[in-house]
Amino acid sequence: MTQEFTRLSYEMRGHVALIGLHREDKLNAFDVTMLRELGLAMKRYEEDDEARCAVLFAHGRSFTAGLDLAEVGPHVRGGGGLFDDGIDPLSLHGTLRKKPLVTVVHGHCLTIGIELLLASDIGVAEESAVFGQIEINRGIFPFGGATLRLPLVAGWGNAMRWLLTGDRFDAKEAHRIGLVQEVVPNGQGLDAALRIAETVAKRAPLGVQATLESARLSVLEGQKAAIEALLPMARRLMDTEDAAEGLRSFVERREAEFKGR
Repeated sequence: MTQEFTRLSYEMRGHVALIGLHREDKLNAFDVTMLRELGLAMKRYEEDDEARCAVLFAHGRSFTAGLDLAEVGPHVRGGGGLFDDGIDPLSLHGTLRKKPLVTVVHGHCLTIGIELLLASDIGVAEESAVFGQIEINRGIFPFGGATLRLPLVAGWGNAMRWLLTGDRFDAKEAHRIGLVQEVVPNGQGLDAALRIAETVAKRAPLGVQATLESARLSVLEGQKAAIEALLPMARRLMDTEDAAEGLRSFVERREAEFKGR
């Protein structure tokens, strides 16, 4: 772990940032410090010109047991923000990330774990992973975005099946409802996520960011706003060095070497 983080590990592998949840003795349950450090780690990723894609994973036996309500509860009741020191990984408020995020889960993936999956761009699960949006069992409700995103991803009935019962479900079901895009054998999750992230990192960074921006605009502001932004985005990208390199590499039948300019 780098010196600035106590609940996370942060490592660069080429153009990919690896952000690891590292509170193993508490099954990676999020206390306030861990929430803030994740926001700061995402900010570090966003501001690093060499980082083009990130992988969020976890050390230990589980991705996360969810929120440490004994500590986070009083903080939320007092009006505290969850990620007010950095980027909001849940993309609900504050400063939103602009770069892609691949999330890989193993063991238990509960409450905020599912919400991090829903807020990421690509999800990978190991086959024995167990999922649960269990706030309803604790007298509260999912306030990290699951009520907004899961119906869009899974469809109304599928979302309500798991949100309203608080039941747990397996990786096969998570894949069926679109919560994750790939299920891999146990122990192979991080490698699978890295392969995806390394592929994304080879693509034109400005094009990747524009793709995310366009898709997010459609979800947040509607198709009309997204359609109006399409041609201005395209014109902006066509004047970049990466666009010229993309054409050159196609003509020369070689892999492009994008610089993000």
